[in-house]
Amino acid sequence: MNANIEDREQFERDVREVCETYQAAAENENQGIHTVSIDEKTGIQALEREAETKPMIPGSVEKREYNYERHGTTCLFGNLNVATGEMIAPMLHETRKEQDFVKNIENVIATDPEAGWNFVLDHLNTHQSESLVILVARHCGIEDDLGVKGKSGVLKSLKSRKAFLTDKSHRIRFVFTPKHCSWLNQIECWFSGLTRRILTRGNFRSVDELTTKILNYIEFYNKNAKPFKWKYQPKSDIEKNVTKGI
Repeated sequence: MNANIEDREQFERDVREVCETYQAAAENENQGIHTVSIDEKTGIQALEREAETKPMIPGSVEKREYNYERHGTTCLFGNLNVATGEMIAPMLHETRKEQDFVKNIENVIATDPEAGWNFVLDHLNTHQSESLVILVARHCGIEDDLGVKGKSGVLKSLKSRKAFLTDKSHRIRFVFTPKHCSWLNQIECWFSGLTRRILTRGNFRSVDELTTKILNYIEFYNKNAKPFKWKYQPKSDIEKNVTKGI
């Protein structure tokens, strides 16, 4: 919401593309093209309270022990199907490096290998990596020379790799939210629910226990999953002129 916008027109085009991708998700799903909002929730801590939490009773709020023992952290790779509301192939891992993200995308694609995929995500450098370009080229049957990272071709720079990944002619393509606009990424809404329902008041004796509870929550959530009702709509040029009284 507080993005430092250097190019207003480009920013508005990016916002519009994200919203239009969401709007088309249901129809695309029926045509075998999945729309997935994706991001990583990092640094999820396995915290064990030193004393038992006292549940709320009439006239008294819940009382949680302030002191805790920290048993480590994990990272959740979340993949939200925008059309159905389901979490697809969730992956928990201790790191979120380039190869970790590529592995996550590989896992998602494997759930429907021949389908089309539209991934909505942010501008993290691992989301525009050499490995990701190579993965997309392989799955899309693109045999062109991709060049050399830092020197030539598609792989030369973040800009050239982004152009390849966002190519609308590819069966697997990526739609990037503008920088500092996490509010445009639906997976953040899902992460918020996970935090409220499982993490904030959780008591975990190990990373394994934390992982199990997160996966159990996802399994439960998917049984009753519903898509988010996306209400934000960028204004058209005509609407802006009307607002300004032109």
